[in-house]
Amino acid sequence: MDIVIIIIGFILVLIGLVGVFVPVLPGPPLSWLGVWMLFWTEAISLDFLGYFLLFYTLALALISLILEYLIPALGAKYLKGTKYGIWGNYIGLIVGLFTPVPFGFLLFSFIGALAGELIYDHKDFKRAISAAIGTLIGFLVSVLLNTGIALIMLGVFIYFVIANWSAIF
Repeated sequence: MDIVIIIIGFILVLIGLVGVFVPVLPGPPLSWLGVWMLFWTEAISLDFLGYFLLFYTLALALISLILEYLIPALGAKYLKGTKYGIWGNYIGLIVGLFTPVPFGFLLFSFIGALAGELIYDHKDFKRAISAAIGTLIGFLVSVLLNTGIALIMLGVFIYFVIANWSAIF
């Protein structure tokens, strides 16, 4: 049964990595659930290090939830963006994920942000471009931070599996 729980946990960690790029999936929190599942097994017990890493990674997951939405908004607001641009960014991102264009999620998130800004004010193209760039930069910073957090979760998961390898198998 431990192996099944570990496999499910590993799948959650991987889905969390994918969730960094998909706005519908909460990436690092899903990865954290995968780490948390390790402690459901009989082979891995919670000692001081286990508790520390579990709560540390939980804090990172919660911080990532906040930053995932705050950073793109700050990037947009800094360059005079609106909610229309932020929503356009997310819609473009989803479209870009399903488009067979290299780095389509970046291209379409920019196009979506630009379209959203132009819907808000079609007369000020310069402001719309500036706001779309700000939204895109905020999104990229958010993705980089969340990727780092999700990779930390993967590292913690792998560490506990390797450290308890003989007890698991």
